[in-house]
Amino acid sequence: MQMCLPPRGVVKRAAELKVSFLSTVQLPPKPVVTLVFASRLGATILVALPLFVSACKDKGGPPAPPPPTVGVLAVAPQPVPAVFEFTAEAQPSHRVEVRSLVQGTILERYFVEGSDVRKGDKLFLIDPAIYAADSRTSQAAEETARASYEQAKRDLARGEQLYKGGAISQRDYDVLLTRYQTSQADLAGSTASLEKADVDLHRTVIKAEISGRIGTANLLTGAQVPGPISLLATIDQLDPIYVDLAISDNERLKYEDDLRTGKVTKPPQGRYRVQLVLSDGSIFPHEGRINFTDLRIDSQTGSLRLRTTFRNPERRILPGQFVRARLLGATRNNAILVPQTAVQQALGRQFVYVVVGDTARSRDVQAGSWVGSDWIIEKGLNPGDKVIVDNIQRVRTGSPVVAKPFMKDSAGTVETADTKAPAR
Repeated sequence: MQMCLPPRGVVKRAAELKVSFLSTVQLPPKPVVTLVFASRLGATILVALPLFVSACKDKGGPPAPPPPTVGVLAVAPQPVPAVFEFTAEAQPSHRVEVRSLVQGTILERYFVEGSDVRKGDKLFLIDPAIYAADSRTSQAAEETARASYEQAKRDLARGEQLYKGGAISQRDYDVLLTRYQTSQADLAGSTASLEKADVDLHRTVIKAEISGRIGTANLLTGAQVPGPISLLATIDQLDPIYVDLAISDNERLKYEDDLRTGKVTKPPQGRYRVQLVLSDGSIFPHEGRINFTDLRIDSQTGSLRLRTTFRNPERRILPGQFVRARLLGATRNNAILVPQTAVQQALGRQFVYVVVGDTARSRDVQAGSWVGSDWIIEKGLNPGDKVIVDNIQRVRTGSPVVAKPFMKDSAGTVETADTKAPAR
């Protein structure tokens, strides 16, 4: 039972009446004073009592507020697109290291660093003077050997006729034959030396082996090139470009389990489409394809490597660039979806509010990937559960609520039976 205390105004008024009464009455002897004072004080209390009772009647608090109206969604399993997203790194589809196969001094550099070059474009010029002289020397030696060969060939032809007629001995014929064979070998050696000298002279002009984008020059004009050990520059082919995906072993095993249990269905012929999400959140305009799957798990990273290829005519993707790669085309069967705003997070747990009877209850869930603006709920919800998705800020566990159906129209707004608000 709640005690009703008189208001301060009533108490103050009673005290004033008591003081006024005592100041106006002349007190008789002590026994009489006691009786008179008691009767007069009782009259004072009787005067103040109606005020006290009236104050108690006015003390009642305001009525309790009605329970909040919330929008609820009865969840049901449905097929949705399955999207697998991984971290990926871009790599050139073809990389060529530019090296000099001859020694010498760099006389010219013909390209602009960081520019696009075509196959066959000149890149560097190595001093050709020594190699030009070697070529001329080898050419003279080849001409001498050819002349000796031609003479030995004619001598052998005449010696055959004389040998058949018995004019020369077998020994003389063998000498002519040996001279011819020797001159023939000398000519072959001289020809090879001339070809090598010409190749070395040709190599003093270093050309692009592929079309692509060339990087910085590691040696400047006037530098001495000791030979192939020196890397002069690098050319990367950027169109098409490779993007390597790293799939952890746990993700791979979960994917295989989902396929085996029927949670996920592969795209037709297993041909996934690949979409790239750039660092600013934009979508790369060209889709790619998987063209290689590694046969082993990387022992250092514990991941499986997939290689995808993309057209890159605008050169927006560069080697070494990190992106997010999405594998598209699969289907997740019997998925339960709830709007992202319905999933709450606190103290490391994810939960939603569900309506049980007329009361809101919290339910721990495990959210997976996104589909549009919805979460896929992996664990925690059953078909038919009524999840609160609107007016959540007024909900507390165990509090009564008034549940209304939740709807989302094509304009992206949510509506309950008596409220409308922009979709979060």
